[in-house]
Amino acid sequence: MGAASDDPGHREFLAGIRIGDLCSGTVAEVTRSQGVTVTLDGYSARPLGVVWPLDVSWSWNQSAAVKVGQRISAEVIAIDLDEGHVRLAMTAAENPELWAFLKARQSGEILSGTVRAIERFGVFVALDDGPEHPVFPGVGFITIPELSWRHIEAVSDVVQVGQRVSCEFLQFDTWNGEARLSLKGTQPDPWQALTVGQSVRGQVTKLVPFGVFVRVAEGIEGLVHLEELAWTPVASPQDVVEVGDGVTVVVTEVDRKRRRLALSRRQVSPDSR
Repeated sequence: MGAASDDPGHREFLAGIRIGDLCSGTVAEVTRSQGVTVTLDGYSARPLGVVWPLDVSWSWNQSAAVKVGQRISAEVIAIDLDEGHVRLAMTAAENPELWAFLKARQSGEILSGTVRAIERFGVFVALDDGPEHPVFPGVGFITIPELSWRHIEAVSDVVQVGQRVSCEFLQFDTWNGEARLSLKGTQPDPWQALTVGQSVRGQVTKLVPFGVFVRVAEGIEGLVHLEELAWTPVASPQDVVEVGDGVTVVVTEVDRKRRRLALSRRQVSPDSR
């Protein structure tokens, strides 16, 4: 649905619409790939409203949810003046209590609830103060990376069905009608405790031709380059250490954004060796 050069009135009409407004109109077309186009009340020249397939219904049954000629109400979630349309979400009108609850959440807010279901892609949480979700086991959802700061082999290593959790609210997922949550956001980031020049005790976990990896905390490993492995030059890591050895190292670089840590055994003070 692109902007038409012979249709200057659409810009003036769209300029009067704001994100969050509830608009009404008539369904003009329904397609499987593009979704729904809507002729909005107050502007009949052409359809200016568009509802993407995932914004039609949280039940994902688009054919049952909307038909050509049907009157609908939907919330404005985006405005594109260049393309000449507004993106609408019928899901707002489908379950107004849930939509209102999720819109009222603030980033960083702490929400509590009970783990309802564990899937390979994340965890559903039934929130204490939130309504039931029409499709999912819970309104709250935690993706795998947001479960823990450390690497985990299985979700069950962190949470169990029926467990009480408190999580940080990240964002309102309008496609799924859920609150994206972070469990690790309520826990201290172990990377923040690492500083350059700090001496730490760790365990050698892997030998590679260019150095060794050392675990200095749960879920945190750093690299000791070959030239930083000993106080005299060595040809191979195996000449100095083996997997499982306990070593003292100095933190030489902390890249918290990329989660990378550089370490040195050579710079350890004699008293700490």
